[in-house]
Parts: sequence; structure tokens; C-alpha cells
Amino acid sequence: MNEQKNYTKRWYDRDPILKEALELLRLSTDDQKEQAKDFMMSLQEDVAQDVIERIYQIVTQYQGKGNRWYDNDPVMIKAVEMLRQADPKTQRVAALKLLLALERNSFEE
Repeated sequence: MNEQKNYTKRWYDRDPILKEALELLRLSTDDQKEQAKDFMMSLQEDVAQDVIERIYQIVTQYQGKGNRWYDNDPVMIKAVEMLRQADPKTQRVAALKLLLALERNSFEE
């Protein structure tokens, strides 16, 4: 009998708030996505420089070639990767802010 492994497919599936935020972002309008990219790129301050260099390598690797919903937009790849590389506390805070902003349709403080 095969035992089914309990694992998640995507890095953000582990946190329900992060998962909800990225799913809502995926379904958002292009204008909302533009605003969200700027917001998520502000996470650069919380991510180490060596990680940022890896992010740019990932953009080069996946831009236009990947299967993920954000792989056709180089800035969105950077933004999502920035979020992925942030520590779990920063991810959760950013996801909550992202959810609230998408629900209000406003990224202004």
C-alpha cells in the first residue's frame, strides 16, 4: 500500500495567509498587480544582498519560460521572489498588508 506524502507543492502553501494573498494577487487586475509589485519590491530592505543577486539570476532563468502565473513579468518575478526569500515573519506581515491593500484596492498607507 502506498502512503501519500504530506507535502506542499508551492513555497507559499505552508502559510494560509501568504497563500491567500498570492492567490488574490494572481486573480487581481493588471493595475492592482502593478501596485502590488511596487509594494513587494520594497521588501528589498529586509532581504540580504546575496539573496537579491540570486533573485536576479532566477529572473533570468524563468522570465518567459516558466509555468508560474507570474513568469511572464520580470518585475513580478522579482517581487514574488523577494517575498519568498524574506524571513517568515516578514512574509506574513507583507502578506497581511497585501491582502488588505488588494481588498481595499489601495496600496497607500
